[in-house]
Amino acid sequence: MAQMTSPHSVCLYCGSSNAAPPAYLDLARRFGKATAARGMRLVYGGGGVGLMGAAAKAANAAGGHVLGIMPRFLARREVVYDDVPHIMVDTMHERKKLMFDESDAFVALPGGIGTLEEIVEMMSWRRLELHAKPMVFLSEDDFWAPLFHLIQHTVDANLTPKPFAESLVSANSIEACFAAIEARAAA
Repeated sequence: MAQMTSPHSVCLYCGSSNAAPPAYLDLARRFGKATAARGMRLVYGGGGVGLMGAAAKAANAAGGHVLGIMPRFLARREVVYDDVPHIMVDTMHERKKLMFDESDAFVALPGGIGTLEEIVEMMSWRRLELHAKPMVFLSEDDFWAPLFHLIQHTVDANLTPKPFAESLVSANSIEACFAAIEARAAA
């Protein structure tokens, strides 16, 4: 696998619920703004709601580049954020593949089943050595701790190799998140 020198695009997976805790929405806004400040493009699911909408709007307002990728069938539910470029696709599979192709790194903020499904697929592709892109789970309240506990459980049961588990990063701040992305991109 080719090593990258510096990530140019970061794929964000996160919740699309407007009922998310205010602290999570604030984290998403700050992440979007930080992405723009670093000159990185934010690639995301295309919606204008929940954490994903908060991140995209903040990145766009800060002058950053944003690319939304939205399946047509979700356009009403996730409310396309029309202020940024979009690619409309027919299926979730197309969405995930394009998000992968358009990104140099992956960050998961708090989210539900959809967020888990998306980031777990990227983890699976990493385990199959289909990519070596950095993957960071960002939360300021240990939101992802149960997932990391489960991953460690699979390592302890000899079902997941320890080096794979070590390739995943849990970050408790935006600065730590971007530091991990840069470190893993340079490795």
